[in-house]
Amino acid sequence: MKSKKILGPVLLLSAAMIWGLSFVFQKEGMDYVDTFTFNGIRTMVGAVVLLPIAIFRKRKAELAAPKTKEQKKKELRGILIVGMCLFVGSNLQQAAFKDLAPGKVGFITALYMLLVPVFGFLIFRRRLAVTVWIGVGIGLVGLYLLCVGTGVDLSFGKGEILTLICAFAFAFHIIAIDYFASDVDSAVLSCGQFLIAGGLSCVCMFIFEKPEWSNILQAGIPILYAGIMSCGVAFTFQIIGQKYTEPTLASMLLCLESVFSVIFSLIILHTQMLPREYIGCAVMFGAILLAQIPSKSEKQNQ
Repeated sequence: MKSKKILGPVLLLSAAMIWGLSFVFQKEGMDYVDTFTFNGIRTMVGAVVLLPIAIFRKRKAELAAPKTKEQKKKELRGILIVGMCLFVGSNLQQAAFKDLAPGKVGFITALYMLLVPVFGFLIFRRRLAVTVWIGVGIGLVGLYLLCVGTGVDLSFGKGEILTLICAFAFAFHIIAIDYFASDVDSAVLSCGQFLIAGGLSCVCMFIFEKPEWSNILQAGIPILYAGIMSCGVAFTFQIIGQKYTEPTLASMLLCLESVFSVIFSLIILHTQMLPREYIGCAVMFGAILLAQIPSKSEKQNQ
């Protein structure tokens, strides 16, 4: 049992590292292919990696308790909605890499961890701890420091705007997963969302872009890493890790993906940010950690 308690955090930390490094590969992939091409292929790769697991789990569940027609409709609806959210969020994020460093994209995207509880309050009237509201306020300060221009005005360029909308899309993505999780197996939902997001991206790839095999092959390593490691392996690590880790600690460990995105960006791409931007990252990370601290009632429930 003690070994499982250690295994959980190790797997979650590994998932955060994989996702943080994925930001670097996503940035490199943009040197060879466009947004929809990169995302279309990498999400389809992720779907292929998870497909055997999804088929096995679905057949096992059907043998144990066959689903009604209404349950199957809800399952399909869940996969479509979650896949659409992933399609919007991932492509907005990928497009932002044309203008921003991976570390900056990572931290602005991480705002979804503050947006999820706020949207949960607005949509489902879930009560929020005071720490969440404080975290949101501090997070906005961090965002200002990260995106402020040379003067005192908030300078939102195309990259920042795309990433901010991407954070909203991923917030809805998390909420949708939470809503449908009780009706759809996690592996089936994940594989299904990749098929939907990948299929839509591939359609857009042929409509809006001109994919060339030579360029796709040059982007092969970034695409395969983002597909196999980021989608397939990291997802599996997250699922297993969360089973053996207390929810607050799990959230905090997964938050580290934004920190790793900055570290790997510095080491591999040698990208530099201004001191003000590093302070903004630190402030935002502190805000995200603060928002994960449960209230007294949540601690009692846990």
